[in-house]
Amino acid sequence: MTTTPHTVDEAELRDALHHVGLRVTAPRLAVLTSLAGHPHADADAVFQDVRTVLPGTSVQAVYNVLGDLSAAGLLRRIEPAGSPARYERRVDDNHHHLVCRGCGAIEDVDCTVGAAPCLAPSSTHGFTIDEAEVTFWGLCPTCASAAPSSATSHKESD
Repeated sequence: MTTTPHTVDEAELRDALHHVGLRVTAPRLAVLTSLAGHPHADADAVFQDVRTVLPGTSVQAVYNVLGDLSAAGLLRRIEPAGSPARYERRVDDNHHHLVCRGCGAIEDVDCTVGAAPCLAPSSTHGFTIDEAEVTFWGLCPTCASAAPSSATSHKESD
């Protein structure tokens, strides 16, 4: 992952950290800035990005920051099956994700509507439900165009 210019309001990031009771530190600001430009990044990708602006930062420091920011509600941690945990800054809604089975790309999908797939469980078992996490799996356009045709050709025998 390479660092790209992000449009990030540092004052807004500082306010967000203060609002959740966290100190403003360079590693926290760097992680939030990285994820502004690279949503759904895993910890290693965030570390590589942060290291370009804070060369002395350790991978453990980035893991600690990701954990602190997730616990404080500033980041959302998602864990697609067979993939390392990914992080995103979009935490203000109950959106879902599309995951490519080919390359692992992840895209946000606004909350689903309708009956299928069902978002209301048939039984709550006494739980108070506050969130539904839905992951849609398939192939992104690039992987779908590269995939061999599902149609099989066969030769008729006489």
